[in-house]
Amino acid sequence: MGGGPAELVERVDGCDRVVGVVERDEAVRRGWLHRIAGSVCRDAEGRYLVHRRAGGVGRFPGMYDCVAGGAVAVGEGYEAAAARELAEELGIVAVPRRVVTYVCRSGMSPYWLALHEVLVAGVLAPDPAEIAWCGWLTEAEMREAVCGVDFVPEGREAFDRYRAAGQAGRTTP
Repeated sequence: MGGGPAELVERVDGCDRVVGVVERDEAVRRGWLHRIAGSVCRDAEGRYLVHRRAGGVGRFPGMYDCVAGGAVAVGEGYEAAAARELAEELGIVAVPRRVVTYVCRSGMSPYWLALHEVLVAGVLAPDPAEIAWCGWLTEAEMREAVCGVDFVPEGREAFDRYRAAGQAGRTTP
């Protein structure tokens, strides 16, 4: 963090239409809508991947989350961003499937979140700069975990919306 080039994102309106290009930090600081792509990862047994964010990340360091993702780059689509973030953060090469898109207001600033799901088969390779720990939880364990005070608020909301979309309990995303 810091010292590198500013991360540019598309500022969007309430209908998810692009209205300009801004620095992500400015969008967060000013509460401007921008785009984030995230994925809920499941395994063949239907368990959820949960991770603890590294202590050096700029947003919610050391907290737990069930969504792997990040900002959608200028000109990038939600699915491409979700796939890129999975590869960067967890070493997962997969084609995410979009579940729901909504304005998330439970984090540091509002943004459009395209929430995806992906079936993970194989070994994970978490980026230690992003992820300090990861593990698999059953649905019951997951429902309990998201209620913890050390769980990222937007991850809690994403899990609730994922479940409301009828995805929870499925073993084959």
